[in-house]
Amino acid sequence: MRFLPQRKRFKDLTEQEVLALAISSEEDDARIYRGYAQRLREEFPETAKVFDGMAAEEDEHRKRLIDLHTDRFGAVIPLIRREHVAGYISRRPIWLVENLGLEQIRAEAAQMEAQAEAFYLAAADRTSDAATRKLLGDLAAAEAGHQHAADTLAETHLTHDAREAEDRSAHRKFILTWVQPGLAGLMDGSVSTLAPIFAAAFATQDTWNTFLVGLAASVGAGISMGFTEAASDDGELSGRGSPVKRGVASGVMTTLGGLGHALPYLIPDFWTATITAIIVVFFELWAIAWIQNKYMDTPFFRAAFQVVLGGALVFAAGVLIGSG
Repeated sequence: MRFLPQRKRFKDLTEQEVLALAISSEEDDARIYRGYAQRLREEFPETAKVFDGMAAEEDEHRKRLIDLHTDRFGAVIPLIRREHVAGYISRRPIWLVENLGLEQIRAEAAQMEAQAEAFYLAAADRTSDAATRKLLGDLAAAEAGHQHAADTLAETHLTHDAREAEDRSAHRKFILTWVQPGLAGLMDGSVSTLAPIFAAAFATQDTWNTFLVGLAASVGAGISMGFTEAASDDGELSGRGSPVKRGVASGVMTTLGGLGHALPYLIPDFWTATITAIIVVFFELWAIAWIQNKYMDTPFFRAAFQVVLGGALVFAAGVLIGSG
C-alpha cells in the first residue's frame, strides 16, 4: 500500500500503536453491536439481548487493553483507528447492515469476530519480535474468547423456541415487505403490459417502435406501482415494513416484468422477436406461479392456471386489437 502514504502499514506500527488500534477497534465493535441490539430490540428481543451481551464483552476487553496500555506505556493512548492503517480489517457502516435480515445480521457479527481473530493471528506470524508476537497472540485469543462468549450468550437467551419465534417473525416481515409488493409488481408488469406491447407489435410489425412502446409501458407502470405501494400504507399499523422498501420492490419488479418481453423486440426480425417474446412470457408466468407457491402457499397448479389464464386473455386482447 505504498501508494497510500497517508495510511500507515500495519507492520510499521509500534507495539503501543498496535495496542491503541486494538482499543479503538474494540470500542467500534461494541458500538456496532449496540446498534444491532437497538435495531432488533422491538421485533427480536432475545437476539437483541445477545448483542447487548456481546457489546458488554467488547467493553470488558477494551478495559483490559487500556489497563495493559497504562501499565506498559502510560495513560496517554495514541489516536489511531482502523481507517488509519492500510490493509486493516474494515467494518461496514451500520446503515448498510441494519437492512439485512435477522440471520444475515447474526452472520455479520460472527464474521466480525472471526476476521479480527484471523487478522491478529496472521499479523503475529509475520513478526519476528517476541514481544509484538505475544501481544498479537493475546489479541487473537481475546477475539476467540469473544466468539465463545457470543455462543454462550446465544445459548442463554436464544432458546430453540425463541429462535423459532424470531425466525418466523423475520420470515413474515420479509414476505410482507419484499415478496408481496414484488410479486404484485411482477404480475402487473408481466401481464398488464402484454396488451400494449403485442398490440403495437402486430399493428406496426416494427420491432424498434414496439420496443419503445414496451419500454415506456414498463417504466411508466414501474413508477406508478412504486409510488402507489409506497403511499398506500406507512407500515406502522400493518407491520408491512418500510414503505420505501415496498415501493422499490414493487416498482423494480413491475419494470422488470414488462421489460422481459419488450427486450426481444431489439431483434430486427419481427417474427423472431415475437416468438422470443412469447417464450419469455411463458417463463415470466411460470416464475410468478413458482413465487406464489413458494412464498404465498398457493398450490402451484392453481397459481399457474390463474396466471396463465389471465396472461392468455390479455395477450389475446393485445393481438386482436393490434391485428384489427
